[in-house]
Amino acid sequence: MLLSIPKYEFKERQEKFKSIYKGKECDATVLFSVTDIFYLTGFHFHPTERPIGLLIDPQDKVHLFVPALEHEHAEEYSVVDYVHSYPEYPGIKHPMEYFKEILIEYGFENKTIGFDSIGYGSPMGYRGPAIDQLIDSKQFVSLQGVVEEMRFTKSPNEIELIKESCRWGNLVHRLLQKYTKSGLSEIEITSKASNEATKAMIDTLGSDYKPHGQTPYAVFRGQVGPESAFPHAVTQNIVLKKGDTLVTGAASSVFGYTSELERVMFVEEYSKEQERYFHHMYEAQEVAFKAIKPGRTYSDVEKDVQAYFKENNLTELTRHHTGHNIGILGHEAPFFDLGDHTLLEPGMVVTVEPGIYVKGLGGFRHSDTVLVTEDGIEMLTYYPRDLQSLICY
Repeated sequence: MLLSIPKYEFKERQEKFKSIYKGKECDATVLFSVTDIFYLTGFHFHPTERPIGLLIDPQDKVHLFVPALEHEHAEEYSVVDYVHSYPEYPGIKHPMEYFKEILIEYGFENKTIGFDSIGYGSPMGYRGPAIDQLIDSKQFVSLQGVVEEMRFTKSPNEIELIKESCRWGNLVHRLLQKYTKSGLSEIEITSKASNEATKAMIDTLGSDYKPHGQTPYAVFRGQVGPESAFPHAVTQNIVLKKGDTLVTGAASSVFGYTSELERVMFVEEYSKEQERYFHHMYEAQEVAFKAIKPGRTYSDVEKDVQAYFKENNLTELTRHHTGHNIGILGHEAPFFDLGDHTLLEPGMVVTVEPGIYVKGLGGFRHSDTVLVTEDGIEMLTYYPRDLQSLICY
């Protein structure tokens, strides 16, 4: 059972990244993106006011720059050549002064330097100079989006981790439905389901399991009854009642990789009106599944789904595009959107989640995690989608 990305794959990613930035005539690079640093090195950390960066020098050596409290953590878990650290932020000597010394020592001066962001940033109070204020360079070249595009297509190992995430998302969703009863609060139900699934996951996978994110969780996040008509409602501690439309969610994180499983459910019973919108949501998702094929664009899929909505006079009840890529982040590019013309390729992992939202009645949205294959799709999530399987008694 695969529970982590092997070290060799991180080295392969680094080599691919080097070939890309050298193709842009960069001699060295500096990255500050949390997600991209994890993708390239395996180092998962919580970004705060303390700056963290990844450097690849002109000799192709890979460096991590971290606060001292992360030094041993970085040495043990990252795939890099060197780990450098500084005492604290803001410190008597600012961390970027240490960063400058490393840049000079390892030959970044008067070179063409690629970067994802010209400086470290954080909403937690960080202030500090940009890298172009630290050293003289031949040129600074933006590499924004380069690693993100590397993440578009998943490796076999990444796909296995996402499949493992789907298995536990399925269990927590089963428990969520089991414990959903009228008269109970959404927080009570989701906490019970999440805790039980988390214990099962830990007991089954053992000490080798590293979430690098969240363990299994189940949510309503306020999408209960009429409030489910808000696609991204927030938890409100609503007490469920008979006839409520629910939009549920369940997922898990396995070595930082996640999946998405969402279902429309009903508490004990449903009306003809609820059944009608459920049917249209279901059929719109079927349209999307059939539309996903290598060589088509993400916008082609969205066009097909929007054509279904228009044909059935539902366009005014839609509020978002049909889905997005998923992997290390819950939402990744590209997107099933009229404005995204990226080509679909085998190995991409996407969510398919067209939604219908009716004021006063609720939201209707299934979401499934799907792998793009050579000739279509492979469903990675497998929770029942039919209406009769989604009634909570």
